[in-house]
Amino acid sequence: MGTCNVDDVKIEKGYRVTVKVDLSVVGGESLEKKTVEYIQGGGSGMLPALEAILAGLEKGAKRDGVIKAKDAFGAQQPTKKLKRSEFPKDAKLVAGEKFAAKAADGMNVILLVDKVTDTEVDVRYLHPLAEKDIKYAVEVVNVRDPRPPPVPVAALDLEEES
Repeated sequence: MGTCNVDDVKIEKGYRVTVKVDLSVVGGESLEKKTVEYIQGGGSGMLPALEAILAGLEKGAKRDGVIKAKDAFGAQQPTKKLKRSEFPKDAKLVAGEKFAAKAADGMNVILLVDKVTDTEVDVRYLHPLAEKDIKYAVEVVNVRDPRPPPVPVAALDLEEES
């Protein structure tokens, strides 16, 4: 009978992962330096590009490098229509122009102007770091499969058919 070493659990979708994360803008400020716990593939705040880097690693593994802007916070967002009146009267509204704004949740965002008509402005929300490459250093602290292990057949106490 084989034994399973719990420390050899590799990160895969659905697993609970604890990881030390150190993120900073390349050549710039530190963004985050803390230990976080997340569910791999759960879409819960961990950068998808970072999840891809962590996939398949086990406890104790370390990785560092740079995530390109488009893979970090630069993912294209859908276009949203805003009324022309929501912008200052003297605002230079041309495609490619950017404006700082606050999202409904209070987060700072950049509005990238896509198209302008007399009454409406099509914008895309960009993360403030959308055009920045992100330097990362990660260390896997723990990996757990949150699902219960299968019950051994012998433990089921099945009655034998005669």
